[in-house]
Amino acid sequence: MIALSVSDISRNFEGVQALAHVSFEVASGERRLIIGPNGAGKTTLFNILAGSYAASSGRVVLFGRDITRLPAYVRARLGLSRTFQITNLFYRLTVLENILLALQAGKGATSPVLRLLQRDRALLARADALLEQWELSDFAKHAAQDISYGQQRQLDILLAMAVAPKVLLLDEPTAGLSAVEVPRVKAVLRSLPRETTVLMIEHDMDVAFEFADRITVLHQGRLLAEGNVEAIRNNAQVTEIYLGSD
Repeated sequence: MIALSVSDISRNFEGVQALAHVSFEVASGERRLIIGPNGAGKTTLFNILAGSYAASSGRVVLFGRDITRLPAYVRARLGLSRTFQITNLFYRLTVLENILLALQAGKGATSPVLRLLQRDRALLARADALLEQWELSDFAKHAAQDISYGQQRQLDILLAMAVAPKVLLLDEPTAGLSAVEVPRVKAVLRSLPRETTVLMIEHDMDVAFEFADRITVLHQGRLLAEGNVEAIRNNAQVTEIYLGSD
């Protein structure tokens, strides 16, 4: 089954073409890597998929439903979730409070009150289970701003997964991490359930190639190549333009 279909997507910014006629399909449960040099259009593509930007032309279909003109919040309710290159947390709230808000948002609440959420035993039990699963229980009462950057990235992914998305967009989950922090986030990525389709932008090729089932390569806003890890590793154009040649 096709989870996400991108057909002839283009995006112009005041005469500058950021994306030009990009098309690809992602199967349900697939791990799709999106790579390309800076300025290739990767984040613009994610913003269009998530509904933050409108496409200048083209079509986006989520599990058979055309979502091209739907706003971001409707796409989220249909099962599309994302993280950002820079973490998108409530930094003054605790780790637990961040999770409670994410869980309640996943239920369709628009203006949850924290003191009420903290009395919801079922919600607290779900939050505690997530904290334990993601090895953040010891930091539940810490403000998000006080945990390490690696833990913030981990929490960011947890919040995106808390709503049980059908499709998850991960924007550089290891960006800014130290060599010590990367293995933990890699373990988190490996633990993502297969029923969730994942698209990931990532510059760390060791992380990226380990994660991906298939890879889409963008260059100057256009689709340069597509295939499995071996095919992309052996693609001379990709090696020259993005991965670097000897």
